Amino acid sequence: MKNLLYLFCLVFFTSTYCKLNAQQELSDYMKRNPIYDYSESELNNTDTIPDFETQSAKLKITGTIFLADGITPAKDVILFIYQSDENGDYEMKVNDEKRYVHNRGWIKTDADGTYTFYTFMPGKYYGRGEFKTIHPVIKEPGKAEYNMYSFLFDDDPSLTKSCRKKLKKKGIDNILKLDKKEGMFVATRDIVLDQNIVNYK
Repeated sequence: MKNLLYLFCLVFFTSTYCKLNAQQELSDYMKRNPIYDYSESELNNTDTIPDFETQSAKLKITGTIFLADGITPAKDVILFIYQSDENGDYEMKVNDEKRYVHNRGWIKTDADGTYTFYTFMPGKYYGRGEFKTIHPVIKEPGKAEYNMYSFLFDDDPSLTKSCRKKLKKKGIDNILKLDKKEGMFVATRDIVLDQNIVNYK
């Protein structure tokens, strides 16, 4: 009888613990930054954004991520980007009850610090003075993730001389200059860690 009671208690406490643990994990998942929501078992330094193949204005963003000294390549840094579609809409999907932006991707740097994204030119709502933007988030080893100022585009008519002066005055370097090679827009964007960080305080 004692053994049966012990077994019942063990099953009850184990079941309760597992249920509470699962609820906590779900809560953590719902609250955490989407930079942690990649499905790949191992990230590499190249990624392709969903819908890339069907877009006419294809875009390749490539560069090197450096440590704060601006010289040493930064290894094992995760760079997450998300963006609107070609119409300026942020298409939303749902996974495990969590909503996320469809057009997104992740890379993780190797020892050389290089990265490449294959994506497309984001759109914007015309007539409202908005910019075409790609939003980057950085995760360094041993540090919390942080948002960088959104990538803007040099050919965007909304990016006026006044806007450019304000960005330069604040020391913000986030404008992508585009070339076109083999039918694809190409932008080189090197990133120095601890620079161009968005401060929400």
